Amino acid sequence: MTDDRDFEAATGALRAELLVHCYHMLGSATDAEDVLQDVYLRAWQAFHSFEGRSSVRTWMYRIATNTCLNALESRARRPLPSGLGTEASDPREPVIPNHEIPWLQPLPDGALGDPASTVTARESVGLAMVAAMQELPARQRAALILRDVLAFSAAETAEALDMTVEAANSALSRARRAVGEGTRLEGRRVAELSDHERQVWDEFCAAFERHDIPGVVDVLAADAVWEMPPFPGWYLGAENIGVLTLSQCPAKEAGDIRMIKTSCNGLPAAGMFMRDGDVWRRFQLDVLTIVDGRVAHVGAFFEPELFSLAGLPETLSGAAEDR
Repeated sequence: MTDDRDFEAATGALRAELLVHCYHMLGSATDAEDVLQDVYLRAWQAFHSFEGRSSVRTWMYRIATNTCLNALESRARRPLPSGLGTEASDPREPVIPNHEIPWLQPLPDGALGDPASTVTARESVGLAMVAAMQELPARQRAALILRDVLAFSAAETAEALDMTVEAANSALSRARRAVGEGTRLEGRRVAELSDHERQVWDEFCAAFERHDIPGVVDVLAADAVWEMPPFPGWYLGAENIGVLTLSQCPAKEAGDIRMIKTSCNGLPAAGMFMRDGDVWRRFQLDVLTIVDGRVAHVGAFFEPELFSLAGLPETLSGAAEDR
């Protein structure tokens, strides 16, 4: 019988990076957590037959990749609203959710445990890249992640995908062409932010707490994009985002919103809490793409599970804490 302690010693340290890998494959933090449980069950069941022809890490990635590929056979791709092929929306029109679409999610860094920053800096990619990868066929997606994100060799990639090296290289080439160069807006990682960029992050949060819409607009790039699944509309331009916030956000005065800084996909983020009587309840999780000292993209996500993964509470009470 497999010794549980031997299995945990061999595989336990890989959990965080395997969660990131499953997330990249699936485009969903919650799905990735579920699939990772299946990965470890399969690995535990097969551990007695592991013969060491490859490293434990390569073996675990092979199991994780194929478990994700199996899961993807019955799941639709996960887009962001801007990936639906529609024109930018009018911020004055009512927003109506669409819960039929399986939307892309961020991966809160808090889900990775400690030291999350090491895994994030090495292997996590921003929302724009994850969204682009969701457009790829599953095996091309896997080849791209294994080679270009994880720096697996051609032989290791082929082994993980049960392909020949030639077939794996062909899948990688097609994936690189499809994703393209210069088509993604990759923001600055939290660990890389300059003092000015940290001030932009701070002011984004503080302006919402003050109900200062001009202050929010001031930190946005002129051509910034705001999107907030499950609402299928997306919004282009700082001024339009200001109109959207003023007309659609439930907050009406200073103090209605509290913001708690966090990070997702290695990017600066903030949990937004909305006043409900004497408490503030979790409302949306904002993920920021900061480029050239401005907020170029905001993805706002409403799933409560994402707050839990980020280590954020359900409610806040009392006066706002100093950030």
